[in-house]
Amino acid sequence: MGDWREEYKRKLISAEDAAKLVKSGDRVAFTSGREALAIGLALAARKEELKNVQILAPTPTYDFGWYDEGWQDSFNVIVRMPTGVCQEAMDARRIDFEPGTLIPFIDVSDTDLEMPEMADVVITEVSPPDEKGFCSFGASLWAKKRQLKNAKLRLAEVNQNLIRTFGDNYIHISEIDYFVEHVSSGRPMGAGSLAGRELREPEPYLRTIAEICSTLIRDGDTLQIGVGRTTEQLVRLGLLDGKSDIGWHSEATPPGVITLVCEGVINGSRKTINQYKAVVTSLGGGSREEMTWASNNPLFWLMDVAYLEDPRVIGAHDNFVAINNALMVDLTGQIAAETVGTRQIAAAGGQIPFVLGSWLSKGGRSITVLPSTYKARDGSLSSRIVPTLPAGTVVTIQRNCADYVVTEYGVAHLKGRTLRGRAAQLIAIAHPDFRSELKKEATRLFHP
Repeated sequence: MGDWREEYKRKLISAEDAAKLVKSGDRVAFTSGREALAIGLALAARKEELKNVQILAPTPTYDFGWYDEGWQDSFNVIVRMPTGVCQEAMDARRIDFEPGTLIPFIDVSDTDLEMPEMADVVITEVSPPDEKGFCSFGASLWAKKRQLKNAKLRLAEVNQNLIRTFGDNYIHISEIDYFVEHVSSGRPMGAGSLAGRELREPEPYLRTIAEICSTLIRDGDTLQIGVGRTTEQLVRLGLLDGKSDIGWHSEATPPGVITLVCEGVINGSRKTINQYKAVVTSLGGGSREEMTWASNNPLFWLMDVAYLEDPRVIGAHDNFVAINNALMVDLTGQIAAETVGTRQIAAAGGQIPFVLGSWLSKGGRSITVLPSTYKARDGSLSSRIVPTLPAGTVVTIQRNCADYVVTEYGVAHLKGRTLRGRAAQLIAIAHPDFRSELKKEATRLFHP
């Protein structure tokens, strides 16, 4: 019951002094979500002093310089979700990629899920402490508490803009070794789009995809919507127009979700578990007004990602609907959401456990969405529905788990169908310019 304020003052240091605690050869992990800016900049400034420091930057938000050529002797960077900040470095293979693990099936008692071995230094971002000495992790929790528990040294940058939430989204100042106070300007953490992208004016086909997906959603369903340029536009383009009593159990809150909670469309009244709560591990995707409304709001519960993405927890919800993005789908139903060929474009994230959980759910459904075409690097238009995936393409969702696939041309229902039946369904929702060739390939692949 001692005064935590004195302990907090003793632990306050500058960003430069925090960065000096890192030694050559150390394993340094930023927590998922936005990196601690001041400490990150101070660490990057030590480029000429440090050698062979391994940096885990799970979801790169800031460009600290270490993605450029010439930094690799000092910093070896690993990412878990490619973003625009690091895509060039990923393409040039200057950084490494960690595919992640299907979380519920590993021992979480002594394992840091964000790094295969214990990190020497974990750097996170927290709110100022409250009157009892507890800090919030703001708009995103992920596995931060476990990362800090397993670290040898724990550094926290204090950002006054971070919101507070209910759930498991807090840590006491006694569990942090050093604090760095950083005056941050700008909007609350989480405001804007997911994955650090600014929202674009939606293409017309996205509204059509939202309207088609809406026909697959019933009142009382519990939803998950994943990260992606197609998925994160769906809610604000009318996915849930006219729906009622929707539940929410998802990694994040794409644009429009917080408003629908405020309006009572998403109320969780028919959820089988965690009734009346929108359960997430991140509140990304809201406007400034939405994030302010969500702060200290008991309707939102931020939980550890290991709980949130456990297929057994997901499957405990009746009528669970998983909606996720894809880059390509082949005619057998193999879904690629991470690479095209060997080029790493995205990560699986929670897509796999949510798809598996939807199969375990009574009345559950899995919906994969994608535009019918994409523009190739040479400017030509190519089909996203293909006879076979390009060599080297990672299969994110096996064809055995494929359910519904939606493009702007309709719905293909693959569950329980033969290869010929799947091909027919998928060809019907491909862009008309490619259907003739796809039919020829289907005949070659699946007929005598």
